[in-house]
Amino acid sequence: MDIGVFIPIGNNGWLISETAPQYMPTFALNKEVVQKAEAYGFDFALSMIKLRGFGGKTEFWEHNLESFTLMAGLAAVTDKIKIFATAATLTLPPAIVARMASTIDSIAPGRFGINLITGWQKAEYDQMGLWPGESHYSDRYSYLAEYATVLKELMQTGRSDFKGKYFEMHDCRVSPQPKDVKIICAGSSDEGLAFTAQYADYSFALGKGTNTPGAFAGVNARLAAAKAKTGRDVAAYILFMIIADETDAGAMAKWQLYREGADQEALAWLTNQAAPNAAAGTTNTNTTQLAAPESAVNLNMGTLVGSYESVARMLDEVAAVPDTAGVLLVFDDFVQGVENFGTRIQPKMKSRANVLAGA
Repeated sequence: MDIGVFIPIGNNGWLISETAPQYMPTFALNKEVVQKAEAYGFDFALSMIKLRGFGGKTEFWEHNLESFTLMAGLAAVTDKIKIFATAATLTLPPAIVARMASTIDSIAPGRFGINLITGWQKAEYDQMGLWPGESHYSDRYSYLAEYATVLKELMQTGRSDFKGKYFEMHDCRVSPQPKDVKIICAGSSDEGLAFTAQYADYSFALGKGTNTPGAFAGVNARLAAAKAKTGRDVAAYILFMIIADETDAGAMAKWQLYREGADQEALAWLTNQAAPNAAAGTTNTNTTQLAAPESAVNLNMGTLVGSYESVARMLDEVAAVPDTAGVLLVFDDFVQGVENFGTRIQPKMKSRANVLAGA
Protein backbone atom coordinates (compact mmCIF):
# COMPACT_ATOMS: atom_id res chain seq x y z
CA MET A 1 0.00 0.00 0.00
CA ASP A 2 1.29 3.44 -0.93
CA ILE A 3 1.56 6.14 1.73
CA GLY A 4 1.30 9.89 1.10
CA VAL A 5 1.32 12.96 3.30
CA PHE A 6 -1.15 15.83 2.82
CA ILE A 7 1.23 18.58 3.87
CA PRO A 8 0.23 21.55 6.09
CA ILE A 9 0.08 24.34 3.51
CA GLY A 10 -2.55 26.14 5.65
CA ASN A 11 -2.35 27.23 9.27
CA ASN A 12 -3.17 24.60 11.91
CA GLY A 13 -3.30 21.74 9.44
CA TRP A 14 -6.67 19.96 9.47
CA LEU A 15 -7.90 20.55 13.03
CA ILE A 16 -10.41 23.38 13.49
CA SER A 17 -9.83 23.56 17.22
CA GLU A 18 -8.54 25.97 19.83
CA THR A 19 -6.96 23.10 21.75
CA ALA A 20 -5.09 21.59 18.79
CA PRO A 21 -1.54 22.63 17.83
CA GLN A 22 -1.52 26.19 16.49
CA TYR A 23 1.04 27.10 13.84
CA MET A 24 1.60 29.08 10.67
CA PRO A 25 2.49 27.45 7.34
CA THR A 26 6.07 28.00 6.21
CA PHE A 27 8.39 26.53 3.62
CA ALA A 28 10.70 25.44 6.42
CA LEU A 29 7.92 23.46 8.12
CA ASN A 30 6.81 21.76 4.92
CA LYS A 31 10.40 21.03 3.92
CA GLU A 32 10.99 19.29 7.24
CA VAL A 33 7.80 17.27 6.90
CA VAL A 34 8.45 16.16 3.31
CA GLN A 35 12.14 15.39 3.77
CA LYS A 36 11.28 13.33 6.86
CA ALA A 37 8.52 11.56 4.91
CA GLU A 38 10.94 10.78 2.10
CA ALA A 39 13.47 9.38 4.58
CA TYR A 40 10.82 6.98 5.91
CA GLY A 41 9.82 5.77 2.46
CA PHE A 42 6.60 7.73 1.90
CA ASP A 43 5.58 7.51 -1.74
CA PHE A 44 4.17 11.00 -2.32
CA ALA A 45 3.39 14.42 -0.87
CA LEU A 46 0.35 16.48 -1.88
CA SER A 47 -0.48 20.11 -1.15
CA MET A 48 -3.94 21.63 -1.41
CA ILE A 49 -4.78 25.20 -2.42
CA LYS A 50 -6.96 27.44 -0.28
CA LEU A 51 -7.63 31.08 -1.11
CA ARG A 52 -9.97 32.06 1.74
CA GLY A 53 -10.29 30.51 5.17
CA PHE A 54 -13.07 30.05 7.70
CA GLY A 55 -12.13 32.70 10.27
CA GLY A 56 -13.10 32.08 13.87
CA LYS A 57 -10.88 32.40 16.91
CA THR A 58 -8.24 30.21 15.26
CA GLU A 59 -8.40 32.07 11.92
CA PHE A 60 -8.60 28.62 10.36
CA TRP A 61 -6.99 28.47 6.90
CA GLU A 62 -6.76 32.26 6.72
CA HIS A 63 -3.00 31.84 6.25
CA ASN A 64 -1.90 29.73 3.28
CA LEU A 65 1.04 29.22 0.98
CA GLU A 66 0.59 28.74 -2.78
CA SER A 67 0.67 25.17 -4.02
CA PHE A 68 2.75 25.20 -7.22
CA THR A 69 5.51 27.45 -5.94
CA LEU A 70 5.70 25.48 -2.68
CA MET A 71 5.96 22.17 -4.51
CA ALA A 72 8.59 23.54 -6.89
CA GLY A 73 10.69 24.41 -3.85
CA LEU A 74 10.12 20.98 -2.31
CA ALA A 75 10.93 19.26 -5.60
CA ALA A 76 14.35 20.89 -5.49
CA VAL A 77 15.17 19.60 -1.99
CA THR A 78 13.97 15.99 -2.41
CA ASP A 79 15.17 13.08 -4.52
CA LYS A 80 12.62 10.26 -4.64
CA ILE A 81 9.23 11.23 -3.24
CA LYS A 82 6.53 12.17 -5.75
CA ILE A 83 5.31 15.77 -5.58
CA PHE A 84 1.70 16.82 -6.31
CA ALA A 85 0.42 20.40 -6.54
CA THR A 86 -3.22 21.51 -6.67
CA ALA A 87 -4.60 23.70 -9.44
CA ALA A 88 -7.58 25.90 -8.59
CA THR A 89 -8.92 25.71 -12.13
CA LEU A 90 -11.06 28.86 -11.87
CA THR A 91 -7.91 30.91 -11.33
CA LEU A 92 -5.27 29.35 -13.61
CA PRO A 93 -5.69 28.77 -17.36
CA PRO A 94 -4.73 25.23 -18.41
CA ALA A 95 -1.92 26.52 -20.64
CA ILE A 96 -0.27 28.19 -17.65
CA VAL A 97 -0.65 25.05 -15.54
CA ALA A 98 0.90 22.98 -18.36
CA ARG A 99 3.89 25.32 -18.45
CA MET A 100 4.28 25.23 -14.67
CA ALA A 101 4.11 21.43 -14.81
CA SER A 102 6.85 21.41 -17.42
CA THR A 103 8.99 23.60 -15.18
CA ILE A 104 8.55 21.47 -12.05
CA ASP A 105 9.07 18.30 -14.08
CA SER A 106 12.46 19.69 -15.09
CA ILE A 107 13.27 20.10 -11.38
CA ALA A 108 12.01 16.63 -10.41
CA PRO A 109 11.79 14.51 -13.58
CA GLY A 110 8.99 11.97 -13.45
CA ARG A 111 7.98 12.92 -9.89
CA PHE A 112 5.38 15.65 -10.47
CA GLY A 113 1.60 15.45 -10.67
CA ILE A 114 -1.41 17.79 -10.61
CA ASN A 115 -4.57 17.68 -8.50
CA LEU A 116 -7.43 19.38 -10.36
CA ILE A 117 -10.21 21.00 -8.31
CA THR A 118 -13.37 22.71 -9.51
CA GLY A 119 -13.79 25.01 -6.50
CA TRP A 120 -16.84 25.02 -4.23
CA GLN A 121 -16.35 27.86 -1.73
CA LYS A 122 -17.78 30.97 -3.38
CA ALA A 123 -15.93 33.38 -1.08
CA GLU A 124 -12.54 32.14 -2.36
CA TYR A 125 -13.28 33.22 -5.92
CA ASP A 126 -15.85 35.99 -5.46
CA GLN A 127 -13.23 38.08 -3.62
CA MET A 128 -11.29 38.24 -6.91
CA GLY A 129 -14.28 38.58 -9.20
CA LEU A 130 -13.73 35.03 -10.52
CA TRP A 131 -16.84 33.24 -9.32
CA PRO A 132 -18.77 32.09 -12.43
CA GLY A 133 -22.16 32.08 -10.73
CA GLU A 134 -24.41 29.57 -8.99
CA SER A 135 -24.60 27.48 -12.15
CA HIS A 136 -21.02 26.40 -11.41
CA TYR A 137 -22.31 23.92 -8.81
CA SER A 138 -24.07 21.92 -11.53
CA ASP A 139 -21.70 22.72 -14.44
CA ARG A 140 -18.35 22.32 -12.72
CA TYR A 141 -17.43 18.89 -14.05
CA SER A 142 -18.31 19.89 -17.61
CA TYR A 143 -15.93 22.80 -17.12
CA LEU A 144 -13.29 20.54 -15.62
CA ALA A 145 -13.60 18.03 -18.49
CA GLU A 146 -12.73 20.74 -21.01
CA TYR A 147 -9.94 22.00 -18.76
CA ALA A 148 -8.41 18.53 -18.46
CA THR A 149 -8.68 17.96 -22.20
CA VAL A 150 -6.71 21.13 -22.97
CA LEU A 151 -4.19 20.48 -20.21
CA LYS A 152 -3.48 16.92 -21.32
CA GLU A 153 -3.18 17.92 -24.99
CA LEU A 154 -0.61 20.57 -24.14
CA MET A 155 1.39 18.32 -21.80
CA GLN A 156 1.36 15.35 -24.15
CA THR A 157 1.68 16.98 -27.59
CA GLY A 158 2.68 20.59 -26.93
CA ARG A 159 -0.29 21.95 -28.93
CA SER A 160 -4.02 22.49 -28.57
CA ASP A 161 -6.70 23.82 -30.91
CA PHE A 162 -9.53 22.76 -28.62
CA LYS A 163 -12.83 24.61 -29.08
CA GLY A 164 -15.46 24.17 -26.40
CA LYS A 165 -18.01 25.99 -24.26
CA TYR A 166 -15.48 27.18 -21.68
CA PHE A 167 -12.13 27.14 -23.49
CA GLU A 168 -11.04 28.09 -27.00
CA MET A 169 -7.45 27.46 -28.03
CA HIS A 170 -5.83 28.92 -31.14
CA ASP A 171 -2.73 26.91 -31.97
CA CYS A 172 -1.81 27.15 -28.27
CA ARG A 173 1.68 25.81 -27.61
CA VAL A 174 3.73 24.69 -24.62
CA SER A 175 7.33 23.52 -24.91
CA PRO A 176 9.16 21.62 -23.55
CA GLN A 177 6.52 19.09 -22.57
CA PRO A 178 6.74 17.30 -19.22
CA LYS A 179 7.46 13.59 -19.47
CA ASP A 180 4.72 11.89 -17.44
CA VAL A 181 2.57 14.15 -15.27
CA LYS A 182 -0.23 12.30 -13.48
CA ILE A 183 -3.67 13.84 -12.94
CA ILE A 184 -5.56 13.55 -9.65
CA CYS A 185 -9.18 14.31 -8.79
CA ALA A 186 -10.70 14.30 -5.32
CA GLY A 187 -14.36 14.24 -6.35
CA SER A 188 -16.54 11.56 -4.74
CA SER A 189 -19.93 12.49 -6.22
CA ASP A 190 -21.13 10.38 -9.11
CA GLU A 191 -20.17 13.23 -11.44
CA GLY A 192 -16.75 13.51 -9.84
CA LEU A 193 -16.07 9.81 -10.10
CA ALA A 194 -17.20 9.76 -13.74
CA PHE A 195 -14.73 12.58 -14.46
CA THR A 196 -11.97 10.78 -12.58
CA ALA A 197 -12.55 7.54 -14.48
CA GLN A 198 -12.35 9.40 -17.78
CA TYR A 199 -9.50 11.87 -17.22
CA ALA A 200 -7.51 11.16 -14.05
CA ASP A 201 -4.86 8.66 -12.98
CA TYR A 202 -5.60 8.81 -9.24
CA SER A 203 -8.73 9.27 -7.16
CA PHE A 204 -8.68 10.71 -3.67
CA ALA A 205 -11.62 10.15 -1.31
CA LEU A 206 -12.24 10.81 2.37
CA GLY A 207 -12.16 8.02 4.88
CA LYS A 208 -15.20 7.95 7.13
CA GLY A 209 -15.84 7.85 10.86
CA THR A 210 -13.55 7.28 13.82
CA ASN A 211 -11.75 3.92 13.95
CA THR A 212 -13.91 2.51 11.13
CA PRO A 213 -11.11 1.88 8.63
CA GLY A 214 -13.22 0.13 6.00
CA ALA A 215 -16.20 2.51 5.97
CA PHE A 216 -15.14 4.09 2.67
CA ALA A 217 -15.56 0.85 0.72
CA GLY A 218 -18.68 2.15 -1.01
CA VAL A 219 -16.70 4.93 -2.70
CA ASN A 220 -14.24 2.39 -4.06
CA ALA A 221 -17.14 0.35 -5.41
CA ARG A 222 -18.65 3.38 -7.17
CA LEU A 223 -15.24 4.25 -8.63
CA ALA A 224 -14.90 0.67 -9.88
CA ALA A 225 -18.27 0.97 -11.63
CA ALA A 226 -17.19 4.25 -13.24
CA LYS A 227 -13.89 2.70 -14.36
CA ALA A 228 -15.75 -0.22 -15.93
CA LYS A 229 -17.46 2.25 -18.28
CA THR A 230 -14.20 3.87 -19.42
CA GLY A 231 -11.85 0.90 -19.33
CA ARG A 232 -9.17 3.03 -17.66
CA ASP A 233 -7.07 2.13 -14.62
CA VAL A 234 -7.44 4.69 -11.83
CA ALA A 235 -5.82 4.14 -8.44
CA ALA A 236 -7.85 4.92 -5.31
CA TYR A 237 -6.22 6.73 -2.38
CA ILE A 238 -8.08 7.41 0.88
CA LEU A 239 -7.55 10.35 3.25
CA PHE A 240 -7.16 9.65 6.97
CA MET A 241 -6.08 11.63 10.02
CA ILE A 242 -3.76 9.79 12.40
CA ILE A 243 -3.88 10.54 16.13
CA ALA A 244 -1.52 8.12 17.83
CA ASP A 245 0.08 7.71 21.24
CA GLU A 246 1.69 5.03 23.38
CA THR A 247 -1.73 3.73 24.42
CA ASP A 248 -5.25 3.74 23.02
CA ALA A 249 -6.38 5.74 26.03
CA GLY A 250 -3.69 8.38 25.52
CA ALA A 251 -4.57 8.84 21.87
CA MET A 252 -8.28 9.01 22.62
CA ALA A 253 -7.66 11.65 25.30
CA LYS A 254 -5.95 13.84 22.68
CA TRP A 255 -8.81 13.35 20.24
CA GLN A 256 -11.35 14.27 22.92
CA LEU A 257 -9.36 17.38 23.81
CA TYR A 258 -9.37 18.54 20.19
CA ARG A 259 -13.11 17.94 19.88
CA GLU A 260 -13.83 19.87 23.06
CA GLY A 261 -11.90 22.85 21.68
CA ALA A 262 -13.72 22.99 18.34
CA ASP A 263 -13.75 26.52 16.90
CA GLN A 264 -17.51 26.91 16.56
CA GLU A 265 -17.33 30.22 14.70
CA ALA A 266 -15.06 28.75 12.01
CA LEU A 267 -17.25 25.64 11.77
CA ALA A 268 -20.35 27.79 11.24
CA TRP A 269 -18.58 29.58 8.38
CA LEU A 270 -17.68 26.23 6.81
CA THR A 271 -21.28 25.01 7.02
CA ASN A 272 -22.62 28.21 5.48
CA GLN A 273 -20.12 28.08 2.62
CA ALA A 274 -20.94 24.44 1.87
CA ALA A 275 -24.72 24.93 1.92
CA PRO A 276 -25.15 26.17 -1.70
CA ASN A 277 -23.40 23.08 -3.05
CA ALA A 278 -25.79 20.86 -1.11
CA ALA A 279 -28.77 22.98 -2.24
CA ALA A 280 -27.74 22.39 -5.85
CA GLY A 281 -28.64 18.74 -5.37
CA THR A 282 -25.14 17.31 -5.64
CA THR A 283 -24.89 14.20 -3.48
CA ASN A 284 -22.08 12.08 -2.04
CA THR A 285 -19.60 14.93 -2.33
CA ASN A 286 -16.47 15.52 -0.28
CA THR A 287 -17.88 18.97 0.51
CA THR A 288 -21.02 17.49 2.08
CA GLN A 289 -18.92 15.22 4.26
CA LEU A 290 -16.50 18.02 5.21
CA ALA A 291 -19.26 20.22 6.58
CA ALA A 292 -21.36 17.55 8.33
CA PRO A 293 -21.79 18.35 12.04
CA GLU A 294 -20.76 14.94 13.42
CA SER A 295 -17.03 15.61 13.52
CA ALA A 296 -16.37 18.79 11.60
CA VAL A 297 -13.51 19.59 13.99
CA ASN A 298 -11.27 17.74 11.53
CA LEU A 299 -13.42 18.19 8.45
CA ASN A 300 -15.06 14.81 9.01
CA MET A 301 -12.24 12.89 7.43
CA GLY A 302 -11.71 9.31 8.49
CA THR A 303 -9.82 9.35 11.78
CA LEU A 304 -7.68 6.56 13.18
CA VAL A 305 -7.16 7.06 16.91
CA GLY A 306 -5.12 4.69 19.02
CA SER A 307 -1.81 3.26 20.06
CA TYR A 308 0.88 2.82 17.44
CA GLU A 309 -0.03 -0.87 17.27
CA SER A 310 -3.74 -0.12 16.87
CA VAL A 311 -3.17 2.43 14.12
CA ALA A 312 -0.90 -0.01 12.25
CA ARG A 313 -3.58 -2.69 12.47
CA MET A 314 -6.28 -0.30 11.21
CA LEU A 315 -4.14 0.84 8.30
CA ASP A 316 -3.67 -2.80 7.32
CA GLU A 317 -7.47 -3.11 7.39
CA VAL A 318 -7.66 -0.12 5.03
CA ALA A 319 -5.20 -1.83 2.69
CA ALA A 320 -7.42 -4.91 2.61
CA VAL A 321 -10.46 -3.03 1.24
CA PRO A 322 -10.82 -3.98 -2.45
CA ASP A 323 -9.34 -1.53 -4.98
CA THR A 324 -7.42 0.50 -2.37
CA ALA A 325 -4.03 1.59 -3.72
CA GLY A 326 -2.94 3.67 -0.75
CA VAL A 327 -3.68 6.32 1.85
CA LEU A 328 -3.06 10.02 2.17
CA LEU A 329 -2.29 10.93 5.78
CA VAL A 330 -2.58 14.02 7.94
CA PHE A 331 -1.46 14.32 11.55
CA ASP A 332 -2.34 16.48 14.54
CA ASP A 333 1.36 17.31 14.84
CA PHE A 334 2.96 16.82 11.43
CA VAL A 335 6.65 16.72 12.30
CA GLN A 336 6.23 14.37 15.24
CA GLY A 337 3.45 12.51 13.46
CA VAL A 338 5.59 11.60 10.46
CA GLU A 339 8.42 10.63 12.83
CA ASN A 340 6.12 8.39 14.84
CA PHE A 341 4.69 6.85 11.70
CA GLY A 342 8.15 6.06 10.36
CA THR A 343 9.53 4.62 13.59
CA ARG A 344 6.52 3.30 15.53
CA ILE A 345 3.64 2.57 13.10
CA GLN A 346 5.07 1.58 9.72
CA PRO A 347 7.30 -1.19 11.15
CA LYS A 348 4.15 -2.87 12.50
CA MET A 349 2.23 -2.70 9.19
CA LYS A 350 2.05 -5.86 7.10
CA SER A 351 0.97 -3.75 4.12
CA ARG A 352 4.28 -1.84 4.24
CA ALA A 353 6.59 -4.83 4.63
CA ASN A 354 8.02 -4.22 1.16
CA VAL A 355 9.20 -0.75 2.19
CA LEU A 356 10.99 -2.06 5.25
CA ALA A 357 12.52 -4.90 3.25
CA GLY A 358 14.00 -2.37 0.83
CA ALA A 359 15.28 -0.01 3.52
